[in-house]
This record gives sequence, C-alpha cells and structure tokens, in this order.
Amino acid sequence: MTIRVVVADDQDLVRTGLVMILGAQPDLEVVGEAADGLAALDLATRLRPDVLLVDIRMPGLDGVEVTRRLAGPDVTDPMAVVVITTFDLDEYVLGSLRAGARGFLLKDAGPELLVQAIHAAANGDALIAPNITRRLLATFADEAPVAPVQPIAPLTDREEEVLALVARGRTNAEIAAELFVGLSTVKSHIASLMGKLGARNRVEIAMWAYDTRRVRAE
Repeated sequence: MTIRVVVADDQDLVRTGLVMILGAQPDLEVVGEAADGLAALDLATRLRPDVLLVDIRMPGLDGVEVTRRLAGPDVTDPMAVVVITTFDLDEYVLGSLRAGARGFLLKDAGPELLVQAIHAAANGDALIAPNITRRLLATFADEAPVAPVQPIAPLTDREEEVLALVARGRTNAEIAAELFVGLSTVKSHIASLMGKLGARNRVEIAMWAYDTRRVRAE
C-alpha cells in the first residue's frame, strides 16, 4: 500500500531534499508541498494524506499549532503528523507531543530514520529520535501539572516490562528480542497498554510511564 505524504517546510532547499528522499521510496508518495503553516493546514485538510511531515518553525502557523489543529486531543479524526526541526529544544518537542504528533525528528537524523518515522506514523505507531527520547520524556514527567490518569485495569507483569522498554525508546523488534517473545506478542501488549491507559500511541504510553514514575531518567 502506498503511503501518501504532505511535506511542509518554509525552506525550499530543505523541502526539496525531503521530497526527494521520500519520493525515492517505492511505497511513499508525496502528494503535496507547503511553504508555511496555513498552507500546510489547508493542504492536509483537503488532501487527507496518510502522514503530514511538518517543520516546527514556519510563517503563519508554526508546526505545533498545525499539529494541534489536525491531531490534537479534541480532534475527532486525528491525522498522523511527524514533526521535523533543526532545533533540539525541549519546549518544541514537548509542545509537539502534547499537540498530538506521532513523531519528532531532527533534520540531521538521516534518510533511514525519516522513512522509519513516516512508516511508523502511517501504521498508527510513533517514533522519536532516539537521542532525545529519554531526556524529553523525563522532562515531560518533571513538569506534568496534573495527576496522571489511572489505568482502567491493572497492568500485568509483562505489560509493565513492555511499558518500561517503550519508555526507554525501544522498537517493537528490540522489545521482542529482549523479552524473547514474538513481534505479534509485543504488538498485542502495546495494544492492551493503549486500551488500559487511554493512550493513542506509544509516545503517550511512554509519557505515562515517566509521569507515574514507573520509569525514571537514566
């Protein structure tokens, strides 16, 4: 199945490079480009791509606000949004995740990680650049303003193990290898965690793990 992507970045050279990287993938198709936030919002609303790849700092609306309007907690049919930026700042990362982003990457992450993030978002998963995952989520927990939501049912011992590994930025394959279980089993546990925690993706699972102090910064 072809994954349809809209790319939004105000720098022509960067946008062209992103389009070239994604367009070289056999299962990805760039269906639109935008040079500012308002255009990105309009294109994404009209085209309903599988994934919107959006820069943080753009004229009109920034990437966080675009993400909030398309994927925020109050959006009935949230879109998969991956945020990409040059700036490794906690306020940008946290703002993006709170707004509903399914991924956050730095522009120097490389083509392989970029493509992985697009696939993850399209499949309902989430990916954050590994070099900022733990610091970011620990920071989120430190400044969480309200008491964390409680699970609708107790977590099993295995779910607690999976929870901790998700919070530490492990992929499904890495979790399967570490726990000596199949990939389908990992996916089943993550689906169960999302159901019990009311989380929409693994980023929200990880946030909850840090927020409840089940996992602490290393």
